[in-house]
Amino acid sequence: MQVARELLGATLVHVLPGGERLSGRIVETEAYDCPRDPACTAGRFHAARSAEMAIAPGLWLFWSAHGHPLLQVACREEGVSASVLIRALEPVEGLGQMLTHRPVTRQRDLTNGPAKLVYALGLNPAQVTHTRVDSPALHLCPAPPPTPDRIGVTARVGIREGRTLPWRFLLRGNPWVSPAPPSMALMPSAD
Repeated sequence: MQVARELLGATLVHVLPGGERLSGRIVETEAYDCPRDPACTAGRFHAARSAEMAIAPGLWLFWSAHGHPLLQVACREEGVSASVLIRALEPVEGLGQMLTHRPVTRQRDLTNGPAKLVYALGLNPAQVTHTRVDSPALHLCPAPPPTPDRIGVTARVGIREGRTLPWRFLLRGNPWVSPAPPSMALMPSAD
């Protein structure tokens, strides 16, 4: 949970082959911790996925949901399937190019979901998977942590098992947070 919270406010930067930077501030994350997480199917149903997810901390990985790639960062010791899903970004640089990658009618819909941000940034999972979060092509720029009163905590989105766990973190009031409701409504908290 700590890494999911700490990623809020950090900037995710994708440098295209020609040098153009596409970036966004992380405004929403979700934690997945397979050893104790009933929503994490890696260990229960997918041995290959479990092994893929049980990589060293600080590496990028992708998970597929409904045929769409979702960007995650491994966050526990190697051998433990745990990661943080990046759920939404507030665009900072390269908005025009992002709109080319993912044309939308409302700009707010460009990166306000986990698959949406992958497409808008033009990420290729095959090129990014298992690279470090400080790699030149895709990296994180840390930011001062938001104050506790700015952080909302809810249940995660779109899951059945573990739907009451308060493992979704977001920047309160940010218009780029995904519009999807939590799997089970919880009172926002800074705990």
